[in-house]
Amino acid sequence: MAKETTSGEVAAARPEDEWLGPGKSLAYGIQHVLTMYGGIIAPPLIIGGAAGVSANEIALLVASCLFIGGLATILQSFGVPFFGSQLPLVQGTSFASVATMTAIVADSGLPGVFGAVMASAALGLLIAPFFSRLVRFFPPVVTGTVITVIGLSLMPVAARWAMGNNTKAPDYGSIANIALAALTLLIVLLLSKVAIPAISRLSILFSIVIGTVIASVIGMADFSKVAAGPIFAVPTPFAFGWPVFDIAAIISMFIVVLVILTETTADILAVGEIVDTPVDRRRIGDGLRADMAASAIAPVFNGFTQSAFAQNVGLVAITGVKSRFVVTAGGVVLLVLGMLPVLGRVVAAIPYPVLGGAGLVLFGTVAASGIKTLSKVDYNGNMNLVIVAASVGFGMLPIAAPSFYDEFPEWVGTIFHSGISSAAIMAVLLNLLFNHLRLGKPAENPSVFGTASRVIDYSDLKALSRLRNGDRIEDGRIVDADGNPVPVCDADGKPVPYRLDAEPNGH
Repeated sequence: MAKETTSGEVAAARPEDEWLGPGKSLAYGIQHVLTMYGGIIAPPLIIGGAAGVSANEIALLVASCLFIGGLATILQSFGVPFFGSQLPLVQGTSFASVATMTAIVADSGLPGVFGAVMASAALGLLIAPFFSRLVRFFPPVVTGTVITVIGLSLMPVAARWAMGNNTKAPDYGSIANIALAALTLLIVLLLSKVAIPAISRLSILFSIVIGTVIASVIGMADFSKVAAGPIFAVPTPFAFGWPVFDIAAIISMFIVVLVILTETTADILAVGEIVDTPVDRRRIGDGLRADMAASAIAPVFNGFTQSAFAQNVGLVAITGVKSRFVVTAGGVVLLVLGMLPVLGRVVAAIPYPVLGGAGLVLFGTVAASGIKTLSKVDYNGNMNLVIVAASVGFGMLPIAAPSFYDEFPEWVGTIFHSGISSAAIMAVLLNLLFNHLRLGKPAENPSVFGTASRVIDYSDLKALSRLRNGDRIEDGRIVDADGNPVPVCDADGKPVPYRLDAEPNGH
């Protein structure tokens, strides 16, 4: 039974149901908004820039993403029957979908993006109750690969921003633009080094603000159009026209939806552990349904796919504030910000070189997160190295050579023009082939790729101290004078699969 304290806080049976009072809930909620603000405004800036829309239309996209992010956050944290995990999870526009939407917008414009998001999210909503059974097909070797490619595929965007974004502008690629981007990057790095945690965590946001102020002082920022428009307004439904439903675009977007479902499942499990509350299959299903329902509704208000923000999961761990009502308060703040188009016009006036400098770190962080996930993968005696290598390589093809699929049928280009879709398809198929289908090569030391990942170290040297004269290295293995393999065991007497492709620790 809940008990109320003199400060207005209400303890609850579940940690996430604790009520901290309106003042604390709002304050902590604003902290959540500040933590994810830079991440939630970046996707509409990227997609709007790729679509070539005006500054006012980009402002509308920014406001719409804030608005729908607030609705999605409230649905996820507060919850209604069958929708919402009722955990402190902040929702916002997913970075995982940005590269794919950028590829779609080049062919079908924003209506094509909205149609693909709406249809793929509807499909995601249908499979959400069963997705927990499919998670085993999306292990870290798959998700880590995809997240890494997401970050890498956004690097050209950061480069274009740093150069000025508009390739037809006379100052595109100028020293002034690149210098402003470099200065912003330097500010990010310096703020990240500050010992005050609040400043370090918000280094991206603060660097954008400082970089914009500097740009304004030197005449590289124009805020003259900020006042041209209403201060308060609800995002207009279908402001960019009715959605267009293209089969190839929907398939491409559905692949991303599967990645988003995997990420949200991981975030639900992670925040459940942090809050120390039970998370069962039903709760995961409710959370995924909220994710997909918000994503399906988002295009109506000119928004995009929604997912849980991992940085806010980290904030819950750092602060120890477990109340879901704090995040609900943050959702209300996002909702209000989304009804302030003047704020969107301010964001749209930020010079692209400033965004480019900050984006280099922001997008690089996404890639680094994928690499961190891949570091947890076991590469010994299996084909996981091949899965990662082939999937990353396949995913980088359309990034390194954008015209690679120009001669293919249009539907092929739409699906594989996105590096994320390419990497995801390859990673899932290869994971099924090598880790689930038992036909073919044996599980232990299946190929040179599987065995090459094990390099002998000092612990093995102790086991090799009994080598005899005439023993030699042949094809990366130790054999005796007659060419017979010499069995090698570790310090505990267990057989060690290895190759002597390098000397231990570089000595």
